[in-house]
Amino acid sequence: MKWNVDTTIIHAGKGPDRETGIIASPLIPAVAYAFPDVDTAAAVVAGERAGTYYGRYGNPTTQALEEKIAQLENGEAALGVSSGMAAISGSLLAFLKHGDHVLCTQDVYGGSHKFLTSLAPRFGIEVDFVDCTDLQAVENAIQKNTKVLYIETPSNPCLTVLDIRRLSELAHSYRLKVIIDNTFMTPVLQRPLDLGADVVIHSATKYLNGHGDVIAGFIVGRKEDIHFMRKNIMGDLGQPLNAWDSFLIQRGLKTLGLRVRQHCRSAEEAARFLSSHPAIERVYYPGLPEHPQHALAKAQMNGMGGIVSFEVKGGYEAAKKFINSLQLAMISFSLGDPETLVQHPASMTHFSIPPRERERFKITDGLIRFSTGLEDTRDIINDLDQALAQVVRTGANLTTV
Repeated sequence: MKWNVDTTIIHAGKGPDRETGIIASPLIPAVAYAFPDVDTAAAVVAGERAGTYYGRYGNPTTQALEEKIAQLENGEAALGVSSGMAAISGSLLAFLKHGDHVLCTQDVYGGSHKFLTSLAPRFGIEVDFVDCTDLQAVENAIQKNTKVLYIETPSNPCLTVLDIRRLSELAHSYRLKVIIDNTFMTPVLQRPLDLGADVVIHSATKYLNGHGDVIAGFIVGRKEDIHFMRKNIMGDLGQPLNAWDSFLIQRGLKTLGLRVRQHCRSAEEAARFLSSHPAIERVYYPGLPEHPQHALAKAQMNGMGGIVSFEVKGGYEAAKKFINSLQLAMISFSLGDPETLVQHPASMTHFSIPPRERERFKITDGLIRFSTGLEDTRDIINDLDQALAQVVRTGANLTTV
């Protein structure tokens, strides 16, 4: 039977245990596995027979979750790993080797930028950052040794929306793999594989778990690619997702659809409020008609997400005053939690990006990333309002309002 996403979230994967009838996903923190004889053990290690022989390559709790995530993203298989950065690095290293080149969207998560500019060169991997809203610029940047196009959409933190289908068609015409970070959207709002991407990754620390008590990542794609990553990337680098965190994500996932819709409602109202406030320079939110990719967002996404980014007039001092004046929202590097979280990208999540590049990527000193939580929307708006009033009252905002 074909289910809609909310039903799939709850019922995909393994059903009630056949022996006990329990509905809740079992927690099995197994590391060692026993075999009836040497031949069976050798066959599993050699890949001639299905099975797991050591906890570094997975466990039943994580495997059940992987099956669910794969179904949610319409992928053939999924791999649970120990963090979002493990998903980012693992997916890239699966398709890149010494002498290869990767193209990356220019406004990207700071951790992705740092990996590509610090660790990847140590493997002999080259990178260029390109404006992926310009397909001609992307094509011009492709080199003979380019193997991967890596993008986020919407991007972190400026929420640039990229045309997944057209970028995938272009990349595939040059035999490039397309990897997309879908953390901000989740499978509820966007399914990149359906639009032509080869691999989808998630920081499950964020919306998939949704409760701020797990660090995890997922990679979704073709069976052969996921199998290679499990055996030769995750296993060898020691990046497995443990059973306890998998159990918590299984539990958190059941409310994903409900949570994401509330995040979206609050974010849209916050974006509208901010866009009309005289102390705000600009607002980045795909749901606003003035967003440059608004039409694409409506066509490609099933909702506009729970993140709003915006610039406070007055630069760093005004941004700092605003953040410090918030009473409900908490200063945090994360997002997608029940609590509303706020952070200053230039000094926090994207600090590792050199100032000149931050400026080119529109990550200004006045930019703020705001992750709406599950509180009452009116309380979130009221908190924004009173914090902005403090900025104006103390003169931190340099523009007369």
